[in-house]
Amino acid sequence: MPRKDPCQKQACEIQKCLQANNYLESKCEAVLQEMRKCCARNKGRSICCSGFEREEREREKVKLASEGISPPPQ
Repeated sequence: MPRKDPCQKQACEIQKCLQANNYLESKCEAVLQEMRKCCARNKGRSICCSGFEREEREREKVKLASEGISPPPQ
């Protein structure tokens, strides 16, 4: 039996919040932050986190670039 995705609950909460708020992300910042925290705790173990992990990698690239540091090759 497959294991339950550790961040599925947070992913469902995001969907509920977005639907209830006409898909305005700004209204769902708290649940989005909970998802980011869950993804950070479960790196590589949650399929629900793929977009959040990609977002984090992009944010890190921007940070390194602003500091004048070349990002590592992927």
